[in-house]
Amino acid sequence: MLEIENLHVQVGGKAILNGVDLKVEAGEVAAIMGPNGSGKSTLSYVVAGREDYTVTQGEVRLDGDNILELEPNERAAKGLFLAFQYPLEIPGVATMTFFKAAMNAQRKHRGEPELDMPDFLRRVRAAAKQLGIEQEMLKRPLNVGFSGGEKKRMEILQMALLEPRCAILDETDSGLDIDALRIVAKGVNALRAKDRAFLVITHYQRLLDHIVPDTVHVMSGGRIVRSGGPELAKELEARGYRGYAEERTTDEIASAGAK
Repeated sequence: MLEIENLHVQVGGKAILNGVDLKVEAGEVAAIMGPNGSGKSTLSYVVAGREDYTVTQGEVRLDGDNILELEPNERAAKGLFLAFQYPLEIPGVATMTFFKAAMNAQRKHRGEPELDMPDFLRRVRAAAKQLGIEQEMLKRPLNVGFSGGEKKRMEILQMALLEPRCAILDETDSGLDIDALRIVAKGVNALRAKDRAFLVITHYQRLLDHIVPDTVHVMSGGRIVRSGGPELAKELEARGYRGYAEERTTDEIASAGAK
């Protein structure tokens, strides 16, 4: 499904990722945890195709195809979805217009006919009801005037409608109260399927109490330094990131010595 091999990335000439190796199989929910500055969000941005990140080495494959040369919209068309830590407000773009355009773009890529309006509305209303999203929210410009929890729920709604092959959640629990967290987690769990993979990026165990991962990976110094099962997240919750935060890459050590 998603394979990341020896990924090295720089931002402004500074090395951020230093040889990330990661594989997420179809049907798997993998979690990435780690201290601040370890490269977790950078990894999600690079996989999704954000600009200003320079890949100097390595590959990112989705269903066997290297996607690093693809534009972000092409990666999305192949089934990649990124839920942002801080979803953007887009004034002037109606939420329903955005959803319909995104869904039909995906369907066109898959060789499927566009949705007619009645079918589109049925799908959106059913998914919105499951996530506790009021119909009034769907009438606003995308994310404009929404609380942090409402924005996160709208992103999970997008994910439910687009049905991606691989979804990356970048600190989706950030800024959520416990009720919003449960609603978001319920939406994610409803989408778990044998042909879909999830990569959940988080600092805290609390999200993983609701979205129980199959595997947990610890990131530090721009690489994966430890992997295990769900029990690893509980260990990190109890002990914190002591030991991981101090880990430095060879490049960082050499750079420090040169100063």
